Amino acid sequence: MLYRSKWLATAVVAWAAVQGLPAMAATPSDTLIQAWAIDDIISLDPAEVFEFSGGEMLGNSYEPLIGYDVKDVSKVYGKIADSWTVSDDGKTLTFKIKDGLTFASGNPITAEDVVFSLVRAVKLDKSPAFIITQFGFTPENVEEKIKATDASTVTFEMDQAYAPSLVLYCLTSNVAMVVDKKLVMEHAEGDDYGYNWLKTNYAGSGPFVIREWRPNEAVVFERNEKYYGDAPAMKRVIYRHIPEPATERLMLEQGDIDIARKLGPEEIAALKSNPDIKIEEGVKGSIYYLGLNQKNEYLSNPKVAEAMKYLVDYQAIADTIMSGVAQVHQTFLPKGFLGEIDDAPYKLDVAKAKELLKEAGYPDGFSVTMDTRNTADITAIAEAIQGTMAQAGIKLELIPGDGKQTLTKYRGRQHDIYIGQWGPDYQDPHTNASTFAYNPNNADDATSKPLAWRNAWDIPELTKETDAAMMEGDADKRAKMYEEEQRKVLAESPFVVMFQQVEVSAQRSNVDNFVLGPSFSDNSFIGVTKE
Repeated sequence: MLYRSKWLATAVVAWAAVQGLPAMAATPSDTLIQAWAIDDIISLDPAEVFEFSGGEMLGNSYEPLIGYDVKDVSKVYGKIADSWTVSDDGKTLTFKIKDGLTFASGNPITAEDVVFSLVRAVKLDKSPAFIITQFGFTPENVEEKIKATDASTVTFEMDQAYAPSLVLYCLTSNVAMVVDKKLVMEHAEGDDYGYNWLKTNYAGSGPFVIREWRPNEAVVFERNEKYYGDAPAMKRVIYRHIPEPATERLMLEQGDIDIARKLGPEEIAALKSNPDIKIEEGVKGSIYYLGLNQKNEYLSNPKVAEAMKYLVDYQAIADTIMSGVAQVHQTFLPKGFLGEIDDAPYKLDVAKAKELLKEAGYPDGFSVTMDTRNTADITAIAEAIQGTMAQAGIKLELIPGDGKQTLTKYRGRQHDIYIGQWGPDYQDPHTNASTFAYNPNNADDATSKPLAWRNAWDIPELTKETDAAMMEGDADKRAKMYEEEQRKVLAESPFVVMFQQVEVSAQRSNVDNFVLGPSFSDNSFIGVTKE
């Protein structure tokens, strides 16, 4: 477990209200305190993190080779990389590493650390590894294909000539974050590449250091005094696990927290009239969806999947439960991505659903379960869907659990229906096509486990189309390919895509420069100041 630094005692008062102590007038001037639902954090290891909250933790504490402007994602720039070139055959990218960079440990950042981080991700082969392995890397060949030719040069040799923009965007993702080889290997056990240690510890170079993670309670950050960039104004940042919107609102109004991140429409509306509070919002790339496991005898019937798409009252949920925090959206590419379409052919139509269920051989419906993360928004959506499904005879039992429990079950294909969110890992349409419309091996022991695999949707032809779209160099042709794929998935898939998120935060009026980016790893407290 991460060590507890001496200063932590001074921060205790900053969240005393959570422990039942009296409310305070304001949080410390050098400390930012956020309330959010962080029960989905499974690990702090960049090779494993694949959840919204974990991604945000890494985005503020680690750095990848490449970054992009969150206000204009087409503007890509080097973070740890100083420059890069593409070989004439398009198969090899060569990166030059910036001079004089150091990790929080004081160890210098070299090409060897970059190579170690990427090789380690491929060899550990955790959930996000496919972002790197899709370029032809395997545990057997990766050490020959990704190499340091000297202390400041990395070569990245792929199996084919992929679009350079796709490759660069993939290298902005969490799995490509650069870790401190020397520090990590000091804690290695056998051939685990330090995995057991890094799950709960930190070995990065970003503006903040993760000092402590208490599952389902808090994550504590401290300013990285060895950071090579501009020093953050905040000395420490604390995330508190407060999933109840009403509790967050009360704490924010009392000054016990600086930012509330899990508010519902009712709380947001009430806070808008408070002169001490300001509301920030931004459209996120994350979408809300249902995943129907094709191993289930009922859900594997295409008529049943289609019927369920007519048993969600999309607009009513968007206008009430998710008012101001989500928009109706039914395709797998979020707004703002190349090739995104705005088709939304489904609406609540119980009569149509009953017709389809009769054609499927289930005129009286059936019983099925849905794993539901026990946050206010997901639970409320699930209960609304439970009600409309019942109108067609489908008895939907909700199985509540925290983020870690529901995700672990889902990733093991042990669910009937899963309700949740999916966010892009990088700013290219392949990020979602490669999970909703891609499943190269549907076997239980497959190495690639995208969402289509999790739901046992065997799609060899659509997988080929996704591969072809990834390789297409002409942007207009590529966009058309993704448009066609979305329409096929919309009509034929076991996914009921419902909404695109609008992320809303409420913060004390003295808090400035908190950034809500296009993905959760782009959400940033690095530049925050407090008057």
